[in-house]
Amino acid sequence: MRRGALGVTALVALAAAVLPGLAASTSAESAVTFGKPRPAHQAAHGVRARRAVTVARPMRSAPELGSYAASIVGGPLMASTGTVVNEPADGAAPLPNVPAAAWVIANAGTGQVLAAKDPHGEYGPASTLKVLTAVTLIPLLNPNAEIVATPLATSQQPTSAYLITGQRYKVADLFRALLMISANDAAVALTQATGSFAKGMALINAEARHLQAYDVEAKLPNGLPAAGQVVSAYDEALIARQALGMPAFMRYDETLTSSLELKPNDWETLVNQNYLLTQYPGGIGGKIGWTVSSEATYIGLARRNGVTLIVTVLHCTSLQEITSAEQLLNWGFAMNGKVRPVGTLVPPLASEARHPQARRRGPGSAAAAAALTTPEPGPGGSYALAIGGLAVAVLGLGSLVVTRRRAAAGRRSRPAADGDRPDS
Repeated sequence: MRRGALGVTALVALAAAVLPGLAASTSAESAVTFGKPRPAHQAAHGVRARRAVTVARPMRSAPELGSYAASIVGGPLMASTGTVVNEPADGAAPLPNVPAAAWVIANAGTGQVLAAKDPHGEYGPASTLKVLTAVTLIPLLNPNAEIVATPLATSQQPTSAYLITGQRYKVADLFRALLMISANDAAVALTQATGSFAKGMALINAEARHLQAYDVEAKLPNGLPAAGQVVSAYDEALIARQALGMPAFMRYDETLTSSLELKPNDWETLVNQNYLLTQYPGGIGGKIGWTVSSEATYIGLARRNGVTLIVTVLHCTSLQEITSAEQLLNWGFAMNGKVRPVGTLVPPLASEARHPQARRRGPGSAAAAAALTTPEPGPGGSYALAIGGLAVAVLGLGSLVVTRRRAAAGRRSRPAADGDRPDS
């Protein structure tokens, strides 16, 4: 079991106060369910068992439960494998029952987790992983630089943006394709622009650790199925919160329509797939995803009356992910400030081990070096990890022992495949 090295003392104290009562029963104001172990068949459908001990029936004793839950990132109640919410005695809006295995609804400003279901359960991300890819690479890559599409990028199935091997594409255009139409080929091209695919993936995983998203194991930057690739609803909320603090990300993500020149005089129209932007009052961004193994996944961002909420949904019934997110957002806006939070979105780690020197050139990577730019500070003054500081960051993080703590008109038609369907 990996143990959380940060804030454990405070969490142990909180667990000691909270969990003994939970082990016996829940109070009138609290509805907490510690779920049963996962069915074995889920392992073949994008679900991986927790790295730490599963809280399951029969219930553990209070000391055992307290020790485990106190080490969970975000607070002891985030150890639940079921639904966790603190409902007030009066005036409570009913929590929606959505067809998803895991979800989180949180206040981006305060970091309060308002309610959750299996928040640290590990599931396949599908294309929601592209948010982490964007959060990692936007600060590193010059938006005006051009990069050449490689055979690896253009061989992705489905290709999404129809990039052509050997053609040059502007970095900003690829980020728009990545977030608007979930372009799998653009994800690989951007990752390779760091110098190599392996280097880009190392950066992506290092960024997850920097955000304290310890459940994340990224194997492919586009979220297409890969053995061992998982995320959690809680960690996706951490990633979404970071994205909210990046103006460039939000500009790309909220663009409704754009054009991409595939080759001279051959243009593709990009239409944003996230209809939360146009159909939900207050919708400001997000990312949809789907694969056969992961089912539907979603990250949604919405703002009303100065309150910004994050919703993340994993392993959801196909075509129900945005509807489910809307229901959770409606509940969140109605109950924000009325329910006691069940957890906290932790801040990124301190940035001392992250170096802004990004102009490092590896063998044969002159074109990639030209695309790199000096990162800008992100939320809380953090910096995107630069290639030159990768070894230092990996060594530093290695000493940290932690717990898991519609397709739209204007686009070319193509056959559906794993990771690609009419609405994702």
